[in-house]
Amino acid sequence: MSKVLVGAHTSAAGGAPNALYEGKEIGATTIQLFTSNQKQWHGRKILPEEIDEWKRALEETGIEKVMSHDSYLINLGSPDAEILEKSRNAFLAEIERCSLLNISYLNFHPGAATTGSEEECLDTIVESLLALEKTLSSKNVRLLLETTAGQGTSVGHTFEHLDYILEKVAKKIPIGICIDTCHIFAAGYDLRTKAACQATLHTFDKIVGLEHLYAFHLNDSMKELGSRVDRHASLGQGKIGIECFEFLMTDPRTRSLPKYLETPDGATHWKQEIALLKKFAEKG
Repeated sequence: MSKVLVGAHTSAAGGAPNALYEGKEIGATTIQLFTSNQKQWHGRKILPEEIDEWKRALEETGIEKVMSHDSYLINLGSPDAEILEKSRNAFLAEIERCSLLNISYLNFHPGAATTGSEEECLDTIVESLLALEKTLSSKNVRLLLETTAGQGTSVGHTFEHLDYILEKVAKKIPIGICIDTCHIFAAGYDLRTKAACQATLHTFDKIVGLEHLYAFHLNDSMKELGSRVDRHASLGQGKIGIECFEFLMTDPRTRSLPKYLETPDGATHWKQEIALLKKFAEKG
């Protein structure tokens, strides 16, 4: 039986290796982190000594399939030329940091149309990603488009949006999808029962293809199905309910995919949630 990869978004305060050690403390077998301040355009430099410490921490913790989350400022589909240039530069810098730390996945929100149309936004995202073809050819990192809740003018809240992007870039750059359970539920894809999860996975497979699914953000939702509002809740404490998460930990199509918690209440609660998810996986 394959190793169960479950973890959370841990803190890299004081250096990236600290995120790995926090992961170990809460029983994680994988983690997500910010490699730099997510609220600043100019990212920090990864120094050689930190790379050495990171490698040691990986060995000591046994954590695998680490995922970085890019800056919240980045909008690869922006109609504003200045914001778009800043976004592309910041994203390129994030790829470089991921490469230095040999991080498996770089998770990012596709983008937001702001003053433009959805179609223009999607095309600009495609353009932004295709410009990375040469850079990514020498890096060992896969980009993961994160499903969104559809709040504001964000794109990526329909499976059709994701398919539109993948159709144009998947043969040229390493890319895939990270499903956020709270986000797709808020966007209108039901996950409240095993049957609903089966139906949503079937829809995803039909439109996008399960071969493009690489990871999950596991979050319950404070808001109702189709609300288009992104508010995370602890597992089983929101409108989705616990059945969804048991399903994802046991279904053969999703059991072995890495899963990252972004639920409220931090490390103490994550320890309990990780233990629960591992217990579910034992049934699979």
